[in-house]
Amino acid sequence: MTAARRTRTALATVGLVLGTLAALAAPSVAGAAVNAPRAFYLVIGASDSLGVQPSASSPGGHRTDHGYANDVVAAEAARGVTLDMTQIGCPGETTFTMMNGGDHCYSAPTTQLSTAIDFLSAHRTETGLVTIDLGFNNLLPCLAHGALDAACVNGLLPQLRLDMTTILTALKAAAGPNVTFIGIDHFNPYLASAVGGPSGRIIASDSVHPLTALNRTLYDVYGAFNIAVAHAAAAFHLADSDLVKASRGVRVPGDALYVCSLTYMCRAQHAPNFHPDSRGYRIIARAILDALGPRWPSVDPTR
Repeated sequence: MTAARRTRTALATVGLVLGTLAALAAPSVAGAAVNAPRAFYLVIGASDSLGVQPSASSPGGHRTDHGYANDVVAAEAARGVTLDMTQIGCPGETTFTMMNGGDHCYSAPTTQLSTAIDFLSAHRTETGLVTIDLGFNNLLPCLAHGALDAACVNGLLPQLRLDMTTILTALKAAAGPNVTFIGIDHFNPYLASAVGGPSGRIIASDSVHPLTALNRTLYDVYGAFNIAVAHAAAAFHLADSDLVKASRGVRVPGDALYVCSLTYMCRAQHAPNFHPDSRGYRIIARAILDALGPRWPSVDPTR
């Protein structure tokens, strides 16, 4: 055998060995799919948890697949985490109906809370995410017809605190060690009223205290359970009171324009409607993902 031929043979052998080693070292497509992170996603709450948006045929709103929960699933999928989503929310849900029934989604003795407990108990050994979106509907009677009832707010918040404590105690007890809870605070849709002239500015101003007090109450309760909060209120620029130009040269607070642009509060064919549009839901999803953090999912039992 000539020297040149021996060299070609040796190179071919090296190539074959290296190719074999590379094939052994690389995971198969099937193996990668099996090992990809997977978790359940339980979505608890009222209409926003279902992605409700209004339409011409449903002015009050109907469930869509463009809500924040759908956006969270899509964002996690983009980074290789599969979320198996289960939405159990009910439009109009309050903490009272969550625990005791009386909504139009569940028939006694089943409630959203009992459904959540059953789900978490059945998935106790799994990694999971639970988002909780409650409290806003409790406040609505205190803001009926655009007028603030301060006594109503002051009487409501202590009961809300008790209800949320009961709900979170039950959920935490049912959940396994690898379940992460995220609470969601509430943006203030009434701020959009400021674009409607002097009377609207009064409504917007009067709404600030009750919505701020609601969120502070939720922060306290979630904090007592070591639950991170997704700050939807901040994402909607709740505290942006700087005056900016709106249509026809009128100057209104920046937060009012944010709420108008991200919800249906200022759109003639739907207004007033508290629900976010698709962009608004994406912003809430971003707040959830920020609260969740890039290291999730984790199997750390302290989470």
